This record gives sequence, C-alpha cells and structure tokens, in this order.
Amino acid sequence: MLNISKSNLDNEDELNEFNSMQNVKDRVRFLTFNKVMIVLLIVFLVFMFLPWTQNVRGTGNVTMLDPSQRPQGIQSAIPGRIEKWYVNEGDIVKKGDTIVYISEIKSEYFDPDLLDQTQKQINSKAFSQKSYETKAEALMRNIEGLKLERRLKLEQAQNKLIQAKLKVESDSIDLEAVKIQLKIAERQFSRTDTLEREGLKSRVDREDKEVKLQQSRAKLISQQNKLIESKNEVLNAEIEINRINTEYGNKISKAESDMMSAKSSQFSTEADVAKLENMYNNYRVRDSIRYIRAPQDGFINRAIQRGIGETFKEGAEIVSIMPLKNDLAVETFIRPIDLPLMHPGEDVRIIFDGWPAIFFSGWPNMSFGTYGGKVVAVERNISPNGKYRVLIKPNPEDQEWPEVIRAGSGAKTFALLKDVPIWYEIWRQINGFPPDYYIPEGGDKKSEKK
Repeated sequence: MLNISKSNLDNEDELNEFNSMQNVKDRVRFLTFNKVMIVLLIVFLVFMFLPWTQNVRGTGNVTMLDPSQRPQGIQSAIPGRIEKWYVNEGDIVKKGDTIVYISEIKSEYFDPDLLDQTQKQINSKAFSQKSYETKAEALMRNIEGLKLERRLKLEQAQNKLIQAKLKVESDSIDLEAVKIQLKIAERQFSRTDTLEREGLKSRVDREDKEVKLQQSRAKLISQQNKLIESKNEVLNAEIEINRINTEYGNKISKAESDMMSAKSSQFSTEADVAKLENMYNNYRVRDSIRYIRAPQDGFINRAIQRGIGETFKEGAEIVSIMPLKNDLAVETFIRPIDLPLMHPGEDVRIIFDGWPAIFFSGWPNMSFGTYGGKVVAVERNISPNGKYRVLIKPNPEDQEWPEVIRAGSGAKTFALLKDVPIWYEIWRQINGFPPDYYIPEGGDKKSEKK
C-alpha cells in the first residue's frame, strides 16, 4: 500500500477514541453474538431435517361426480315454434313437468286429424289383408279337394287298367283255345277228306267237317279281334290316367298360383299395415313431444329460446336446467410431469374460492379452511389446455364440503404425497426436480426416483 496520506493510521491511541472500536474490542459482547449465531445455526440445521409433505398443485372447478347430475340443456327433437311457456327462470320443476309447448312448422304435420286419418288407413289395409288371407285359405282348401279328387280318379283309372289287362289275358287264353280247336278241325277235316276219297266216309261227313273247320277259322278271327279290342282298352286306360294327371295337375297348379298371388298380396298388405302403424306411432310420439318436459327434478337456470312464436331447428337447445340432486366433485388439472404421481385414492386438500383458508403445503395438518378429498379418476388423454384432468370426490372421513358451493366454483387442490426432509425439498426445488415418484400402499412395491 502506498503511503500517500500524511496521517498515521497505526496510532492505536487515536483509534481508541471511537466508540465503535471500543465495542469491537469488547470480548464479552463478541462471545454472546457468537453463541446466538451458533444456536440459530443449530436450530436451522434441526429445522432442515423436519419432515415436509410433498404435494402436487392443481387448479380447477367444482363439478358433479355423476354425469347425469351436471347442468344440462334440454333440446327439442323436432323443429317447431314456441306457443306457450309453463315455467319461469329460477323455478324448480319435478320430473315430467311441462316446460314449454311447441307447434309444428312442417306442412306434412299440419293436419289436426292426422292420427285419425292414419288409423283409418290402417283399418282399411288390415281389412284388405284379412280378405287376402281368407282367399288364400279358400284356395288352399280347393287345392286339397283337387288333390283328393285326383287321387280317387287315378284309383278308378288304375282299376280300369287292371280290368283291361285281365281282359287281354283272358282273350289271349281264349285265342289259344280257338287256335287249338282250329288245329283239331283241320286234322279232322283232313282225315275225313282222306277217308271220303277212299270211300270210307260219305260226302256229308266231309262237308260237315269242312263246315266245322270254317267255323273254327271264324272263331279265331273273332277272338283275335276281341284281343285287339282288349289291348285298346288297356291303352285307353293308360291314356285316361295320363289325362287325369295332366288335367288335375293344371288345375292344382292354377289354384296354387292363385294362392301364391293371394299370399303375396297378403304379405304386401301386411307390410303396408306395418308401415302405417309405424307412421301412426311416429305421429303419436311426435305429437307427445310437442310438450317439452323436465327429464328430472331440477332448477331452471336460463331460457335459451325466448318469446312466443320464435321458431327453431330440431336439436336446438330450449332451456338450461340444473338437477336438484347432486354429488359434488372437483375437477382439477395437473401438469404432465406430475401425472405419474397421481393415483386413485390419493388424499387431496382443497381450497374453494370465496372460503378463507390458510394452507401450509408442507404441514397440511396445520392448515385451516381446507377440505379433504380423494382422487377418483385420472384422465388418460391430455386436455386442450395441455394438462391432465383429475376428478376428486369428498373424503367421507373428513369434514363435509360447504353446502352453498355451486357447480363451476373455482378450487385449488393439493395432492398430498410422501414425506421428505426440508433440506431435500429445498434442494429439489432449486434443481427443478419433480416430487419423488412412488407407488402408494397396496401396490406391488415402493420405489423412489429423482
């Protein structure tokens, strides 16, 4: 150091004149300060080893656990025009109470007697269907009668055929007998003729034998004619059988064709009746849904469609209703990095907007104004806001949630994780590490990762 100044700073007598120098040289006060700092250091070190509960923070709002209990809009299934309101905003309605009456705006439904006219068409078609059914049954009986008649006629013709065949057989036997007689007559005539030439027989005997020979020849020709006639009768009987089969086959085919036509008309009419009945039921249901009714007990939040005579399309929302029965829940959103730490059944502390609360994230037991909850479900698909949705229900072992909170109220959530020393939590926060990964009790194993 350069000795530029003329003043001598090494002179202790001059420094002792200052009070600050006298206090610095006061050994008793210096020792007291050191003791205080050592005690504070020990307290700080002890504090660093106190347990700290890690948590995952999220923000969300109050909702309903059951989807059917959430606020809903009541839509109209048909387009129409508002004719009359039966409720006001803020009214409480029961299930089935009429909310609004609407009228039709489509021309095909303007007829006030549409249901009666459709019913008349159904009755007419049903009568036509019954007529075709009766006709088909009559034709079926006619077919059965024709089949029976054909069977009897065929039996009769078969009998005639058998008779004709037997007659052919009989005539054939007679023909053989006549042939034998002819041969005998020829031999007798030949012997008589020989004897007559020898003078042993008279001419009269010869002529008598010749007459008998000619008679036998005539009988042969006659018997051959009978045999041919018998064979013709057999052919006629066979032709009659074929004729009966053809005739009654045509009659039965025509009757069956008429029956199938009647049945076809019957089935077609049945389809028309079914179509008309479907239309009738659609008209009846459509007529009933002109009165829009409350699907469940609820509170009328807001009328979407206003005024009398206002028209709307099908599916348009008419009124918003809030069900009276509700099981409150909280839907909160967490960062993707915290998703592996959330499990169903995890304890969660909740702070509702508008309710005073003092929350110590590391010591939840010392908090005031918070309410308990348990994780019900963790969404597996990321939400449009870039976070994952977690659904929380009230903890039955904790105090009940306030009765006056409503769906849509804001809420802050703190999912309680494992306990770690404070120094470790400070070190984790400084390094930007997520809370320790762990598997809750009841899992297969426990593990920790940084």
